[in-house]
Amino acid sequence: MVNDCTISTLKGRDFLTIAEFTTEEIHTFLQQALDMKQLQKKNISHPYLKGKTLAMIFEKSSTRTRVSFEAGMYQLGGSALFLSSRDIQIGRGEPIPDTARVLSRYVDGIMIRTFAHQKVEELARYADVPVINGLTDTHHPTQVLADLLTVYEHKGTLKGLKACFIGDGYNNMAHSLLEGAAAVGMDMTVASPEGYEPDKTIFAAAKERGAENSCKISFTHSPQQAAQDADVVITDVWASMGEEAEKEKRLHDFNGFQVNEDLARLAKNDYLFLHCLPAHRGEEVAAGIIDGPHSVVFDEAENRLHAHKAIMKCLMEGN
Repeated sequence: MVNDCTISTLKGRDFLTIAEFTTEEIHTFLQQALDMKQLQKKNISHPYLKGKTLAMIFEKSSTRTRVSFEAGMYQLGGSALFLSSRDIQIGRGEPIPDTARVLSRYVDGIMIRTFAHQKVEELARYADVPVINGLTDTHHPTQVLADLLTVYEHKGTLKGLKACFIGDGYNNMAHSLLEGAAAVGMDMTVASPEGYEPDKTIFAAAKERGAENSCKISFTHSPQQAAQDADVVITDVWASMGEEAEKEKRLHDFNGFQVNEDLARLAKNDYLFLHCLPAHRGEEVAAGIIDGPHSVVFDEAENRLHAHKAIMKCLMEGN
């Protein structure tokens, strides 16, 4: 059950990283997402944000992030404004503090999808409305909330499960998965080649929080070790947005880290496969895995909508 006191702690907050929220607050987001998903499936209106407006700043292109936030605001009774960096003054050098102060006079919330995490932090520092991190180079918290929602729906629990991430340990998904798993008490092992380890500060903080929540946060250079007896197997593209020039080098470096049938046999018989999409079949994942019976990637993609609605409702309702 959602605690009203917990909901009150979320109003007006920013959503920059998973690590900023308590276990109870994360479960509140998840329960709100589940509740609104049920309402939508029953065609029951839920205009919690009637009259509210969300500004959406995109410096990185997107399919799922844009559609889920825009459709989500519409379903919540509000509206969303798409702001490309090519179309607003931030793309011509306007200082972030000025953009934050101006938008705060017009809208009720700001979502930004960009490169440097420091830009999101600066935007939040100067904005008077909630700021939501739609993705940065180091964090992808809204995606991981959808991932946790998907695992919970299929497994009925999060605490005590064993998950692994196979791929680039320094990317935004790995970092947010470490933080999310530690917060909900789910074991998480990241497996990456040498030179692609997670950020040391993020990893150390997740490991400490995991110990507090009786779960194990670990790293290995062996994908086989990570996948052994896993309930959840996760991967992502080897060259993230902005790293395309490194693709050939990464294809070489990540040789042996593909999630394929041989690796998946090490996981539990009822394991789930997750990928935030878009995916490159034949690179980080074999087609037989992502298109196979253990894959829940399209449930995961759908849950972006419900997770994002929960974030917006909790932060913006009555604010």
